[in-house]
Amino acid sequence: MNRWTRKLHRWGAVLIAAPLLLVIVTGLMLQLKKQVAWVQPPTQKGTPGPPGTSFGQILAMTQSIPERGVRTWDDITRLDVQPSKGIVKVQCANNWEVQLDLADATVRSSLYRRSDWIESLHDGSYFSQFAKLWIFFPSGLVLFLLWVTGAWLWYLPVRARQRKKYRDRTPQTN
Repeated sequence: MNRWTRKLHRWGAVLIAAPLLLVIVTGLMLQLKKQVAWVQPPTQKGTPGPPGTSFGQILAMTQSIPERGVRTWDDITRLDVQPSKGIVKVQCANNWEVQLDLADATVRSSLYRRSDWIESLHDGSYFSQFAKLWIFFPSGLVLFLLWVTGAWLWYLPVRARQRKKYRDRTPQTN
């Protein structure tokens, strides 16, 4: 059992080294997405109060920035409306993010958003659905097995010390 556990632990680590490294690095980047503007643009402050901007104005203002490539609503993947901050984040299909003031639709920020791309690398969907389900998911299962075998390998010397202590305390009868 112990020999098998060591072999599984060693070869499992080798098998998942590359996908695990990618998951670790991208996971660390995603942990800092609110602190690092390169990953995700910081949320700007808009004018507090009730929204005075319509969907038509949001589309028109986003279209007014030609380098963002927005022609129709099909070029926009998501609107993140934050009334408490007076801002609406327009996420374009090409990963650009335009932040507009909810009061008058003025542009507060227009920056590239990398967090969605990093997330797709993190879960493997960037490569393909096949890679996500048949490389990254099994790597996660192997990582779980590495955790279990690592815990077992850590426990073995602890158990050996406890047994030795017990043997030393118990009187020998011959």
